Amino acid sequence: MSGVNVNRPYIDKVHPEVYKAMIQAAAASRKVARAEGLSDGLLELVNVRVSQINGCRTCLSIHAPAARKAGVEELKLDLLPTWREAEVFDGQERAALLLAETLTVIDKAADRNEIAIEAGEYLSAEQISAVEWTVTLINAFNRISIASNHPVARPRNADS
Repeated sequence: MSGVNVNRPYIDKVHPEVYKAMIQAAAASRKVARAEGLSDGLLELVNVRVSQINGCRTCLSIHAPAARKAGVEELKLDLLPTWREAEVFDGQERAALLLAETLTVIDKAADRNEIAIEAGEYLSAEQISAVEWTVTLINAFNRISIASNHPVARPRNADS
């Protein structure tokens, strides 16, 4: 483990079987979300917003490019921290981002039933579940990268 502080190991490398299960869970979550009619762009918006809140540089360096690749407009990525005020986000995006934020920063005073009702104006119960799985998993991946002090992910072939 050259270059890695043994007191701060890459937990995904030390116990790869656990990380492999996380990857499988993420793949299952994405499959379910797509089956419920949620776009990769919407899911990547959620991943980016959660990673912004958690300050995970590694996940941001992965999911912001993935969002662009999935067709998310640059303006939406630029304005994502201000999604509540920015008129560029549609109802479904706002509902997903509401779920993302309230499940990432858990306010014990918040009424989860009211949040679900608000999100339910634009998302079905199955879609809410799929978004919440996405949020749960990106939060876990953020914590893996933060615990491990993973570096920024750089494109493999930036010139091509």
